[in-house]
Amino acid sequence: MGLKRVAALACAFALIAGSTTWAAEVDPTDWPAVLEEAEGQTVYFNAWGGSQNINDYIAWVGDTVKERFDITLNHVKLDDTANAVATVVAEKAAGKDENGSIDLIWINGENFVSMQEAGLLSDGFATKLPNWRYVDTDNPSVTIDFTVPTNGQESPWGGAKMVFFADPARSGPIEEMPDSADELLTWAKENPGRFSYPAPPDFVGSSFLKQVLIEKVEDRSVLQEPVEDAEFETVTEPLWEWLAAMQPLLWRSGRDYPDNYPAMKQLLADGEMEIIFAFNPAEASAGIAAGELPDTVRSFVFSGGTLGNTHFVAIPYNSDAKAAAMVVADFLISPEAQLRKEDPRYWGDPTVLAMDKLEPADRDAFAEVDRGIATLPPSKLGPVLAEPHASWMTRIEEEWKKRYGS
Repeated sequence: MGLKRVAALACAFALIAGSTTWAAEVDPTDWPAVLEEAEGQTVYFNAWGGSQNINDYIAWVGDTVKERFDITLNHVKLDDTANAVATVVAEKAAGKDENGSIDLIWINGENFVSMQEAGLLSDGFATKLPNWRYVDTDNPSVTIDFTVPTNGQESPWGGAKMVFFADPARSGPIEEMPDSADELLTWAKENPGRFSYPAPPDFVGSSFLKQVLIEKVEDRSVLQEPVEDAEFETVTEPLWEWLAAMQPLLWRSGRDYPDNYPAMKQLLADGEMEIIFAFNPAEASAGIAAGELPDTVRSFVFSGGTLGNTHFVAIPYNSDAKAAAMVVADFLISPEAQLRKEDPRYWGDPTVLAMDKLEPADRDAFAEVDRGIATLPPSKLGPVLAEPHASWMTRIEEEWKKRYGS
């Protein structure tokens, strides 16, 4: 959902609903009271449901919070987070300021900015959670989302960085893989039909467009500010030129696109594509461990850097299970939950915790995680390219649909 559309709806439902009574806020600084109120509550957790290992991880979280806190966690599986945003927008427009249908959302980027600007999120809670003391606060992306301060309205629960994969058994040495967007285009000219990306607004596909834009833009600093209509065409022209050259070289000659990352993974396993990518450095190892990819697949990155960010959970303003949602968010940043999340047998998602803030036993446990044969060590992941302001992605997705959406 675009920022302009959300803003327009915000004005509309303000006129329709008039004065409102929001669901009572919960004070996370009184944690015993939060735990008492959370007991017996049900949390409807709207989160992407397109990966079985992630679904299994969330199910484990649900089992654990049920046993320890008597909280029922219902995973509402999404194919696009914007659908959850639209639900909260519709509820506020209808004056449903209590008993909302969503209690917790897996979110970041433009979806977060849309909800924050439209007043659809609960008051800041994240930095007051008990387990916040373990979070790596030296990493600015745990408190700034796509250049926008989170104001504690999101709790981080995982890192992300774009990594590419190939199977050297079929495509040649991993050291000879492309090292930039321009080299990828050259490679595609020599290997037509062997690369593609999911169609935006799929998160992974949109992230790939940002990767290319950041590499090709003349002045990267302009992307850290909200997009201006007058400059959009000029700034993004190198992206569209690159895509125009790549389009006929894509899988199926660009007439179709993989649905999402799992679809790309299957195409790599089937030998239809030779290079794919994901937003998790452990995805290749996780695919090998699950029997979804050949054990010869390996990871690589561009030496100039690849896109990276943090993903979060947030609580809608009209949730009636805010106490339980906070307890779940707090558990997600516990050393126990973060350790399991970083293990590629379960997910392989990079932690948001600072190792020097952990107890020695927890620190040792993280050090002992087998991240898998295809996972690059942190020292080999290269520089992180900062996310542009969320408004750029909204405009780029709209323009992409005009050019290629049909």
